[in-house]
Amino acid sequence: MRAMTATQYEKDLQMLVRDKYEGNAEKVTQEDKERLAAGEPLAYVIGWIPFLGLSIDLTSRPLIPRPETEFWTEQLLVRLHEKFGDTADKPFSFLDLCAGSGAIGLAVLKAFPNAQVSFGELMPEHVEQIKKNIVLNSLDASRADVRESYLFESFRNDIHQEMRFNVIAINPPYIPGDRELEASVTNFEPLEALYSGPDGLELIRDIAIKIDEYLFPKAEVWLEADTSNIETAAEALMNGGAVKTEILCDQYDRQRVVVSYYS
Repeated sequence: MRAMTATQYEKDLQMLVRDKYEGNAEKVTQEDKERLAAGEPLAYVIGWIPFLGLSIDLTSRPLIPRPETEFWTEQLLVRLHEKFGDTADKPFSFLDLCAGSGAIGLAVLKAFPNAQVSFGELMPEHVEQIKKNIVLNSLDASRADVRESYLFESFRNDIHQEMRFNVIAINPPYIPGDRELEASVTNFEPLEALYSGPDGLELIRDIAIKIDEYLFPKAEVWLEADTSNIETAAEALMNGGAVKTEILCDQYDRQRVVVSYYS
């Protein structure tokens, strides 16, 4: 159980009242109060979290989208607008891999009517969660392709379309195995979305080796990584076929995402 101060509990309770109970404190259930006191993440107790103007439902309990991810996704949207605009004469294909709740891909689907957005997610319950979030946010499901997939497996040898992408965004598990996280994270959030081998790079290395097969010419990959291993992640992407990489910082001035470019 997380050691929660009275001040933090009251702050979380106020947010719960505002976002789940429409400001009516008398409606808050004892169960929800106990969940907060036990250290369960506020977003799970509320049931959803805002993300770039979207409401991301968390019923299936995927990894909770972090502010750092929201920050670089907003940068990604700016980049996509510069490169493709938002008109039908410049369509592009986008893949949100290790999609979890689908927040990144949903933001692209919302912002760009010229985008065909695919989602790859390992856990079937989160696949259904992504589909639900498309409906809940009134997004265009005809431009979305949601697949249960370990990395690229379900996007291989597709008979209906060439499964290559102009842009791939990935927020994979990247925490080193010996890293101790807060109990509010490890006791409630999916560990398979957090840890990836002793150095946190097990899945990223696998991605780097395979990703070039799924990219159109001049494609980009945006990959979130840990500050402790991000330079090694960039090297892995270079070894896998990228011609250039750059590392971007998050809002806290910590190295957070590798952008890799392909020929």
